[in-house]
Amino acid sequence: MSRKYFGTDGVRGRVGEPPLTPDFALKLGWAAGTVLGKADGARVLIGKDTRRSGYMFESALEAGFAAAGVETDLLGPIPTPGVAYLTRALRAQAGVVISASHNPHEDNGVKFFGADGGKLSDEIELEIESRIDGEIRCVDSSRLGRAKRIEDAQGRYIEFCKGTFPIQRSLKDLKIVVDCANGAAYKTAPAVFAELGATAIAIGDDPDGFNINRDCGSTHLDAVRKAVAAHKADLGVALDGDADRCLMVAADGREVDGDEILYVIARQRLRAGTLRGPVVGTVMSNLGLEQALRKDGVAFERAKVGDRYVMEMLKAKGGILGGETSGHTICLDRTTTGDGTVTALQVLAAMLEEGRGLAELTAALHKCPQVLINVRVGRSAKSVLEDAGVRAAEAAAHRRLGARGRVLLRASGTEPLIRVMVEADDAALAQAAAEEIAGAVRGAASK
Repeated sequence: MSRKYFGTDGVRGRVGEPPLTPDFALKLGWAAGTVLGKADGARVLIGKDTRRSGYMFESALEAGFAAAGVETDLLGPIPTPGVAYLTRALRAQAGVVISASHNPHEDNGVKFFGADGGKLSDEIELEIESRIDGEIRCVDSSRLGRAKRIEDAQGRYIEFCKGTFPIQRSLKDLKIVVDCANGAAYKTAPAVFAELGATAIAIGDDPDGFNINRDCGSTHLDAVRKAVAAHKADLGVALDGDADRCLMVAADGREVDGDEILYVIARQRLRAGTLRGPVVGTVMSNLGLEQALRKDGVAFERAKVGDRYVMEMLKAKGGILGGETSGHTICLDRTTTGDGTVTALQVLAAMLEEGRGLAELTAALHKCPQVLINVRVGRSAKSVLEDAGVRAAEAAAHRRLGARGRVLLRASGTEPLIRVMVEADDAALAQAAAEEIAGAVRGAASK
């Protein structure tokens, strides 16, 4: 069945434009409540990031759940993985996150976790979709749901994060810059690192409802790089708006992406003898990561882009570690979903165990030059990808690269973009091929 509202990571769009309207959020809450809250006393948690629109959607969703007879606990601003954790810890039927992740404040979205702290299955999402367009049927007034606020939600999540770090280790000798992207982790992430002993220097920790992800966080690493240099820090941690992603900056200012982070954690688990199954990346993961892991005897598999697909493959293959170049890293031996703060702690643990800096830990990974060009499209991404000119440009690039590289074209699951990725053993070759394909995509999009 095709999806009408749900994408790869919940429902997402521009605030005030269908489907991200208050009336839709009301119906979404009701529809989800009828599917997820069938048991008496059913309860859901609602968390959000720092966007101004989060207040509006929080109220609308809560009203919809109440109409379905579902109790609601409001968590306030909290990272997406914090909602996943608390859903399990508090034995709720589901967790709801109001966030558009790394997108600007004009966007927002709604995504769900099941009782196990994992993303909902396709079947459940489709069942919710099937009820959204129907008429709301409110339960009897004696069965309406109520809402209350959990005041210590952030504190509970902070303690969970600290529990994923080795008990015998301390960060007392490290100075860490933490860029919170003016988002959901603006209180939790600095507290985690500080309480583990680090000198934690927080930036991007002053949200005003509109500055989430603006020139900060994992999509704008200049801010954390400059802060690392200014404070002579040992490293920088850059989260995104809902803090499920983490990128890093080494002491020398070098950016460390999700592939390198995955490599560091995989090697740490390998040394500890706890690595199980293959490491799972995506079709966007750098070929150098695959080559480096195989050199260490570690199997590597590629899933479609999207953390839900990485998770699906991990479960199917019996793996515990996977991630995306963008910084979504999943450590199933620590948590149930991507968690930027937990990811950073795993890298820090590896640094302390080996007594080496971040740059040293990633030195053995030699990445192939990779060019990624995002082309904004105003028409159907599918029709653009099927355009004869685009297909011809892609075929020409394949012939030109041969065995020296690879090409990937795909539509973004969260934005109106087509991503053109070319990887080759020569940077100039990759750049030229990517620009030729991107030109064809722009031409097709303008028709």
